[in-house]
Amino acid sequence: MVQSLDIVSDLGEGFGSYQIADDDSLLKIVSSANIACGFHAGDPRTMASTVQKCILNNVAIGAHPSFPDRVGFGRRGMDLSALEVETDMLYQIGALSGFTKAFGGKLQHVTPHGKLGNFVVEDAKYANAVAEAIAKFDDSLIVVTLPGELAEAAKKKGLQIAYTIFADRAYNDDGSLVSRSHEGAVLHDSDTITKRVIRMVKEGKVTSITGQDIDVNGSSLLLHGDTAGSVQMAKEIKSALIANEIVIKNLAGSN
Repeated sequence: MVQSLDIVSDLGEGFGSYQIADDDSLLKIVSSANIACGFHAGDPRTMASTVQKCILNNVAIGAHPSFPDRVGFGRRGMDLSALEVETDMLYQIGALSGFTKAFGGKLQHVTPHGKLGNFVVEDAKYANAVAEAIAKFDDSLIVVTLPGELAEAAKKKGLQIAYTIFADRAYNDDGSLVSRSHEGAVLHDSDTITKRVIRMVKEGKVTSITGQDIDVNGSSLLLHGDTAGSVQMAKEIKSALIANEIVIKNLAGSN
């Protein structure tokens, strides 16, 4: 059986004249993009430009909504009500959808960013609010997440799910991500990361931070673009995947 994989990166995470990643180079590598929607990063001009570049490069577009935490880059926890989470989600997805529609594109997926992305895996309140917002906005959108509460809430609403695997993030024994506050949470060695990605895709296994082999299952590989050497690393990973006869295509099935 031919294996396939979506390669995705978080894009449009600058603000005004500031950029933290080489989006133009990453757009030549990835098959999908998670675009910041203004709450942790991004602004109307950045969102418009990123959407247009995705369309020009045949890269599928996804919304990357966050807690309203620009100062903390969406990586700080917030105690919000279910209504606040749902309406914040609708606001952000709607904003990106507006730009996408204006330039002749279509939203493919939604994946929560940062601490919100962590919360929805473990907390049913946040998960249900996010799933409710996506279902109300457009129930054809794919929900991209880790296994957990959001995936279960989305399934109950009949939404399509795609699981994420992480190229450069360490895993705990239970399959969750090691907190960025802990040493070793982010991997940097290109060769190690590339070999680990191939094993995750081919064998469905990864070594946790404690040295245990654990199961992983995902059709969306996230490559972070805001770390040193990320573009070269992304190129090496993609080349290795192709060399191992893994077809790169977005979640909607386009190469």
